[in-house]
Amino acid sequence: MLEGWFLWFILFWVVFLISMFAIGGFFMFRKFLQRMPKEDGKSDLDWQDYYLEKTKHLWKQNEKDLLEDLVEPVPELFRDVARAKIAGKIGQLALKENASSITLDLVIRGYILATPKRDHKFLIKRLNEKQIDFSAYKALF
Repeated sequence: MLEGWFLWFILFWVVFLISMFAIGGFFMFRKFLQRMPKEDGKSDLDWQDYYLEKTKHLWKQNEKDLLEDLVEPVPELFRDVARAKIAGKIGQLALKENASSITLDLVIRGYILATPKRDHKFLIKRLNEKQIDFSAYKALF
């Protein structure tokens, strides 16, 4: 009945589909957790949107271009999410420090705090290319 290559074909597709559903479910669950309200009644994404809205007038074109340059290696499908997360962290720092505008210092610190350690290698490489001194941020790496 089910013998040989056909059995292996069916087994492959079963394993493949279960794997894809598991990966998709993992990412959907992560997004769900980010939308869950915390003790203060707002979710992580609500706070991120708040910081973006409160600080969008502080951004100058140079800082926008730098942020765009820093999120360039992120796959295009996820780039908007990465940009928003990093900009939200930069906005949070700007509001906390009562900054009058977004500066290079805020962009670098916000990027370091908003991204995982594995992405910091790219930041160092990009800052070296642009000849920007990052020695003051070594403690954050």
